[in-house]
Amino acid sequence: MKHYIGAGNPMRAQFEPKAAYKAEHFAWSFEAGVGTITLNRPDRKNPLTFDSYAELRDLFRALVYATDVKTIVVTGAGGNFCSGGDVHEIIGPLTGMRMPELLEFTRMTGDLVKAMRACPQPIVGAIDGVCAGAGAMIALACDLRYGSPATRTAFLFTRVGLAGADMGACALLPRVIGQGRASELLFTGRAMTAQEGHSWGFFNALHEGDALLDAATKVARELAEGPTFAHGMTKTMLSQEWSMTIDQAIEAEAQAQAICMQTEDFKRAYEAFAAKRKPVFGGD
Repeated sequence: MKHYIGAGNPMRAQFEPKAAYKAEHFAWSFEAGVGTITLNRPDRKNPLTFDSYAELRDLFRALVYATDVKTIVVTGAGGNFCSGGDVHEIIGPLTGMRMPELLEFTRMTGDLVKAMRACPQPIVGAIDGVCAGAGAMIALACDLRYGSPATRTAFLFTRVGLAGADMGACALLPRVIGQGRASELLFTGRAMTAQEGHSWGFFNALHEGDALLDAATKVARELAEGPTFAHGMTKTMLSQEWSMTIDQAIEAEAQAQAICMQTEDFKRAYEAFAAKRKPVFGGD
């Protein structure tokens, strides 16, 4: 990950995804403001390793400074999203570790979700086929999720003798699909069908597998063409207001909106409206 100090502002770190970032444990591409992460071990349904966890965490942390990256798409290769932690490369070694090492690992996996929630860019998940364990948590950490009729999402931690409380599942999942439905999935580890996921609000929409990535990328590009500073504010407030009272949230949103009203994008939108044309946003 390469950072450099921008010549125009010594406090502003920049990130060059096309020239400087070469992914080692997944595929990365960048075009027209949209960065695409592809989990690409299709022969094993794209499982995670210690290294891929860490690299994903570090990438999302760096995206805080990536002003040229406007939105992110996360997907998987070969018709599946992610089968979770690799049985042989993660699960096996974990059974031989002591508590300090185990806690270091579980904190690292949680840090991936924290990094996804903290990066200002909207994250769009294109989730096909198998989406299980840690893969389901990566999907859950996305801001928008699109699935296919073949998608099966399972928070299967209890199936391997662990609690359903993993990587923030007990906090995030009830907020998306409701407490009762989340309790069922986290206790039983059963797979949520694509149709259930759509009707429960986990998926924003379903698309056929061969059209799924294009549909998700289209949404990401539309967001990338919008007022991206304001999108980052929306994402921040969606997260922060979980722990606020209504009065606190209303005041926080008043402050957030006043900040956005100082942006050039706010002026551009007014000028475009007055001129009866579509605004071209710059993210500033």
